Amino acid sequence: MRIGSAVLLIWLIIGVLAAAQRDYFTSSGDADCSKVGDTVLTIAAGPLNYAGVNPKVDCETPEPSE
Repeated sequence: MRIGSAVLLIWLIIGVLAAAQRDYFTSSGDADCSKVGDTVLTIAAGPLNYAGVNPKVDCETPEPSE
């Protein structure tokens, strides 16, 4: 169990580093669905980011009615 936890932690740390290198944590405007989704997927992909995986999310949130 400890080895699995350590591997998962290292995997996620590598994903956070990849997201930071892609500037997903900079506060440039509002966070929308696709920005948050891209960040989460990049972190979850972990080391796969360095093997050429570039996860992207294409989503749209509904506009509020007037």
